[in-house]
Amino acid sequence: MNQDILKRAGEIIERNTGEGTYCVLAQTDMDDYPTVSTITASKADGINWITFCTGLGGTKTNRINKCNRASVCFNAEDYNITLVGEMEVLTDPEIKKEMWYDGLANHFSGPEDPSFCVLRFKTKRYNLLVDWKEARGEL
Repeated sequence: MNQDILKRAGEIIERNTGEGTYCVLAQTDMDDYPTVSTITASKADGINWITFCTGLGGTKTNRINKCNRASVCFNAEDYNITLVGEMEVLTDPEIKKEMWYDGLANHFSGPEDPSFCVLRFKTKRYNLLVDWKEARGEL
């Protein structure tokens, strides 16, 4: 049954990537307090990894440089998907191009913009409530 829940959670995450969708990203701030922000997930591979787009030198990247542990939560009336893992900042031009979506043009000149970067979250453990079924575990 866990495999069914994991698969369904992955489908939900993948459906909730791109412009117009949001999830919550939790990090530790510069004073070691928890902080959360709403963010658009760019792309995902099920619950394995999720990417986000932001600016270099911004609060999210600065927090990752201090502590790369994070949590991501997708929720709606019929699901709550909470993932815990680690984040990294990516500046590879090919990855930036692949993760680019139109809404980012409000903040960056294009995927080549030197201040644009991609954050990749890799899941270590999960706590899922999907279709009123629960699953907890580690990847």
